[in-house]
Amino acid sequence: MNSNNSKTVLITGAAGFLGSHLCDRFIAEGFRVLGMDNLITGDLKNIEHLAGIEQFTFIHHDVTTFVEVPGPVDYILHFASPASPIDYLKIPIQTLKVGSLGTHNLLGLAKDKKARILIASTSEVYGDPLVHPQKETYYGNVNTIGPRGVYDEAKRFQESMTMAYHRFHGLETRIVRIFNTYGPRMRLNDGRVIPAFMGQALRGEDITVFGDGSQTRSFCYVDDQIEGIYRLLMSDYSDPVNIGNPNEISILDFAKEIVRLTGSDQKIVFKPLPQDDPMQRQPDITLAKEVLGWSPKVARAEGMERTYAYFKGLTKDELYRSEHKDFSTHNRH
Repeated sequence: MNSNNSKTVLITGAAGFLGSHLCDRFIAEGFRVLGMDNLITGDLKNIEHLAGIEQFTFIHHDVTTFVEVPGPVDYILHFASPASPIDYLKIPIQTLKVGSLGTHNLLGLAKDKKARILIASTSEVYGDPLVHPQKETYYGNVNTIGPRGVYDEAKRFQESMTMAYHRFHGLETRIVRIFNTYGPRMRLNDGRVIPAFMGQALRGEDITVFGDGSQTRSFCYVDDQIEGIYRLLMSDYSDPVNIGNPNEISILDFAKEIVRLTGSDQKIVFKPLPQDDPMQRQPDITLAKEVLGWSPKVARAEGMERTYAYFKGLTKDELYRSEHKDFSTHNRH
């Protein structure tokens, strides 16, 4: 354990997929961790192993309302946000608010605490990109009024607000643009391609590919992603940095990989492509290599085996649950 035990980090979205892994990493590094989540899409199961650990405190709170934390805070990582289409299409206003109001509240807290803040942006700021692979200097091709715009524009605004605080207030800020990440603690029914394919295979259902499957994705294992985020936070670099795995694969080839991995004999069936679904997704990680000395280490075959082992360990109830949460109470806000 490192000697960071006098340092405190606040992690929003702490009960989510990435947030919970960040809690683990910072506890391992010797930090005092404050984990904040309103549990709309997060799950306490992801952090139940931290209950009773002296270094960890859970705060049930919605960051779109005023955020107050007693005592010193050295670092803030803002990872609170619905992160998959099935979520942000059901709670579009919450998605916009957590990227705008939530970010504003946390930047204000960082200013008050004199803390360094890292915000989780996304490859979705590039929209359906017209350049390939995507560099940080590309401004994107986003449909602001399309159904996915609630997520894409929330994240783009988040970046703008963060840079405004950096320039105007001199706040220490970091921006990570996260590309498709996978691993244990992903929600099986969150609508993203890896849990969708693995869930279908485990339930004996046909594997559903949208469009003709020629669209590409680049998948980064969670341990690699967390390492990149940690290095970025501890760096002196304030402009956005892509963290992802440039190993690109078509969705159709990936579906075939999943069929082989799971040993299932499911058919691959095709459905219409959703509106504004990006056709290409591949990070240019030259900057991350140069500035952070970071590149992914876990091969897709190994990462997928670990992830599949996690999903196989789920209960039958979890495997067949079609929804994670009832979002109806949040739609009006």
